Amino acid sequence: MKRGTKLILLGIILVVIDQVIKVLVKTNMDLGQQIYVIGQWFRLCFIENEGMAFGMKFGGSVGKFLLSAFRIVLCGALIWWISSLNKKGKAPMGVLVGLTLITAGAFGNIIDCLFYGIIWDYAPFMFGKVVDMFYFPIIRSGEKVIFFSPVFNFADSCVTVGAFYLILFHWKFFASDEPKDARSGRA
Repeated sequence: MKRGTKLILLGIILVVIDQVIKVLVKTNMDLGQQIYVIGQWFRLCFIENEGMAFGMKFGGSVGKFLLSAFRIVLCGALIWWISSLNKKGKAPMGVLVGLTLITAGAFGNIIDCLFYGIIWDYAPFMFGKVVDMFYFPIIRSGEKVIFFSPVFNFADSCVTVGAFYLILFHWKFFASDEPKDARSGRA
């Protein structure tokens, strides 16, 4: 199987996992409902946000539209970049996998914004809300969460894992001034 085919398959699998989880949460939980999975430490907590990180809003309806349009353009640019790097053979497979994780995560959240408002009949095209559900209040003091209080989804995890993976293991690829040949490791 070719590298490009593997990357496409990986991206599709990640987006499908993300969407299956979101649809299961959306159809089986009430907004704001929490299910304790592992004591106080890991919960499923169904929330919806306007689409920015940590539930932030961006300039009302115009901001939401611009944010959705920007995401679509950015995701398209990432897909083009991955394809270009793959065709030229200028990137190790690990770099392509990291970028695919980021792209799949972005695409999963784009689907929410574009279609969830229409599917669940609460907003027009491009104005849907992103479904979040994973909650890990790691350090707690009484009822106040001290460390790591965001609620996130699988797509967010793909973006985060992809970014950290690239930073930790492939930073030299991005830091280099000279393009490297992935097969020989030489500039």
